[in-house]
Amino acid sequence: MKDQLWRWSSLERKCLYLLQQCTNTSPRSLLQIHGFMLRNALETNLNLLTKFITTCSSSSFPSRLIKHARRVFDQQPNRNDTFLCNAIIRAHIAESAESFALYRNLRRVDFKPDGYTFTALAKSCGLDGAILEGEVIHCHAVKTGLCLDLYVSTAFVDMYVKFGRMGCARKMFDEMTGRNRVSWTALICGYARAGDMGGARRLFDEMPERDSAAFNALIDGYVKVGEMGLARSLFDEMRDRNVVSWTSMIYGYCHRGDVGSAKSLFDSMPKKNLVSWNVMIGGYCQNKQPHEAVRLFHEMQSSTSLEPDAVTIVSILPAIADLGALDLGHWVHEFVERKKLDKLTNIYTALVDMYAKCGEITKARRLFDEIPEKETASWNALINGFAVNGHGKEALEVFSEMQRGKYKPNNITFLSVLSACNHCGLVEEGRFWFKKMENFGLIPKIEHYGCMVDLLGRAGCLEEAEKLIKSMPYDVNGIILSSFLFACGYYEDVTRANKILELAVKLEPWNDGNYVMLRNLYARKTRWSDADDIKSLMRKNQADKEVGCSFIEVDGRIKEFVAGDRMHTSMEAIHMTLLQSWKHMMGQVPCSIAKV
Repeated sequence: MKDQLWRWSSLERKCLYLLQQCTNTSPRSLLQIHGFMLRNALETNLNLLTKFITTCSSSSFPSRLIKHARRVFDQQPNRNDTFLCNAIIRAHIAESAESFALYRNLRRVDFKPDGYTFTALAKSCGLDGAILEGEVIHCHAVKTGLCLDLYVSTAFVDMYVKFGRMGCARKMFDEMTGRNRVSWTALICGYARAGDMGGARRLFDEMPERDSAAFNALIDGYVKVGEMGLARSLFDEMRDRNVVSWTSMIYGYCHRGDVGSAKSLFDSMPKKNLVSWNVMIGGYCQNKQPHEAVRLFHEMQSSTSLEPDAVTIVSILPAIADLGALDLGHWVHEFVERKKLDKLTNIYTALVDMYAKCGEITKARRLFDEIPEKETASWNALINGFAVNGHGKEALEVFSEMQRGKYKPNNITFLSVLSACNHCGLVEEGRFWFKKMENFGLIPKIEHYGCMVDLLGRAGCLEEAEKLIKSMPYDVNGIILSSFLFACGYYEDVTRANKILELAVKLEPWNDGNYVMLRNLYARKTRWSDADDIKSLMRKNQADKEVGCSFIEVDGRIKEFVAGDRMHTSMEAIHMTLLQSWKHMMGQVPCSIAKV
């Protein structure tokens, strides 16, 4: 095309310049350029028309422009130009049925495909999982002899990898007359995705020249199967680590629960992108460290020019909910509206969950009603929101509303329903819905049994709860035993409590709460010798009582308070305020509390 530019008119060159500058403009501007082409009869220039179609299919423009480009293409009298046809096929790369139908129709008008045609079609079929169409395209490539082309054969290796047909991918790879690093990496990725890390590693070791993409593929595979030691040794071996390498390792450590190693790597990263920050923030949330997640979120905003995206928002909102940091939650909500992210259902759902857990259940309900396309997760968030706020009946009403709307409940839905019954002591309703799970094709999991044991225990149905524990098809865990133990303690069933503690100590000898509960029960019964025995057992098992702490939000900042802390910078003012509050509650001080 460059050789022909000198023959172009000034209008054609101007139009080409406008199209080249069009990546950051609006769809309207692109349509105006098309109008300019039509007014000046420039659409007869096939190179210019191809550039227009390529620009329309750019990811920076909405998909409706691809339909417009297709209409323009369909009106062309000469549709056998390979360059032009490849452009329209690539425009439909995300829709294999459309790209394949287009290719089939073009073959009827004397279209001669080239290597670019087959690489585009192979990629399209691979992305869409269109196995039959992919095999047909492969046959056509063999017939034309283009299958011998390095890039075409590599595209087919990648296609079969995406189909999960590793035998075909390997056969294709072995038959290649020449291979490049992309060919090797595509097959390594396939073995890693299939979980065959032995095959991936053998191929990696055979690879003549390894690049960062091959290292990253193998590291990612090891991370996903939980082999962090092997992943780390490869990572340490890499000469040219990039953001993907660092982020994969951080994700792996977070997923394994080793947040310390993840943070150490994160701090050592020479260059971070938004994905890196999102993974680390999400890692803190996943590992129940909401305070650290919020601190890192603030650090990202203050120390970088990066702007939160939808993933950041979905990652940070659960941490905000856990801390009850409503001011920060309001800021995030305003940011979401300002950036037009509130059209995404998962963002809406996270906001509903956050407001509900922060006690703003009315606002959560209002937001839920605004969700244009509700999902099961959205209903689950609202049902659970009513449950944690003690509105059991409202939670069950929302559940009934969900069923009337033809939404299918899942295991999380029933966990929220049973939680609502538990919070409000709705024993009969809890029994009813627990038995009804099978009618929805769901098998109760250990979490559902745990919720029922807690519900029955709180209601004083200790014998029924114990029978349920013995009858459930799962091994009892520490959470269920602790829950039942506390119920026994509340209803002062010493015999049952003592028996349950023996089981709980075998599972969780470090859990101080279990010992403290039974020791306090013995103390209430004035069985001091038994209480001392429990204290000795606690020391023997090194179950130190965990220090209590709490968080509050003041002026948009999260403040932490630890029981017994005498080193707090505002300790004197805190104690003075607490004393004034106590006197005020006792009626000794009629005036309002002084500001600290």
